[in-house]
Amino acid sequence: MDHLNSTLPSTNQSDFGSLFTHQVLPSLYFVICIVGLSLNGVAAWIFFRVPSDSGLVVYLKNMVVADLLMLTSFPFRVAAELNLGGWFLHVIICRYTAVLFYSSMYVGILFMGLISLERYVKIVGHTSPPCKTRLGVSSLHFLQSVGFARGLALFNWSLLLLCVLPNAVLTSQPANESNSRHCMQLKTPLGMQWHRVSTFFSVGLFWVTLLVLIFCYASIANQIYRSYRRVRQDSSEICRKSNRSIFSILAVFFVCFVPYHVCRMPYTISQMPASGFSPSSRFLLFQLKEGTLFLSALNVCLDPIIYFLMCQTFRESLLRKMSGRRRRRRSLTTAQSASTI
Repeated sequence: MDHLNSTLPSTNQSDFGSLFTHQVLPSLYFVICIVGLSLNGVAAWIFFRVPSDSGLVVYLKNMVVADLLMLTSFPFRVAAELNLGGWFLHVIICRYTAVLFYSSMYVGILFMGLISLERYVKIVGHTSPPCKTRLGVSSLHFLQSVGFARGLALFNWSLLLLCVLPNAVLTSQPANESNSRHCMQLKTPLGMQWHRVSTFFSVGLFWVTLLVLIFCYASIANQIYRSYRRVRQDSSEICRKSNRSIFSILAVFFVCFVPYHVCRMPYTISQMPASGFSPSSRFLLFQLKEGTLFLSALNVCLDPIIYFLMCQTFRESLLRKMSGRRRRRRSLTTAQSASTI
């Protein structure tokens, strides 16, 4: 996978830094690190007091874990760009934290696909007449099972771990100050081959997940239209709420992940020997890759919106805790006022 300090051919990477990559982006990463930790900390605090009574809750809890893991890589990125920690910090990023960033990102992407499928089964299956429920929908009801969701979550984490762990293990060439910023130079020959394989695999997962999201959203939108035509107000209300929640996933997915994966294709080609790209073109592609990668990282701040819109239990727990805090604050203010009289 392209690492956070992913390299172009070794002679040019250090020249590709700019005001944008060395000053603007570290500041932005610092901001989303603080905001993301706050939002996901609250989400984790609420979610892990909520029983896993549905497949949806299981998938959402795993998204929280993926976001928290991704957040742990941000301080290393910021410190490295601010020239803190010396050259060895860049080695740590190449070997470990960049791998953590990408594995967490793709785990989150997979769970977005599973959540969309679960919503598709629930909404389309719920609003279709029993005699007309499609075989494809009824055959996917296992996605709503808590036991199956837990097994699938474990499978997803294991699959991504097996895919990305060699990227850390095989980044084992002797490091020094001159090659510390060039992650590909730290890889063994086998590590370079594995890097290519895992990159194609993860990008393939992304595009498959995108197709799944588009299919689910289109099916749900079609179901809404059909419900309105049948003048079934109760089903229409269910569809409107569910449409709003799954649209939040689609919006976050397109804003955060699509730009990076579109940019990644020409950027990866530009890294290859004799690619024919001019230095100015490679510089531009590097800047675009870094900017769109930041959009992918922004996902950690937008996912809590999905939790709030999609999970009624989460939403009710959050609102209940907020109202309880306001009541306690009001009671404390009243008590303090009374004591001054």
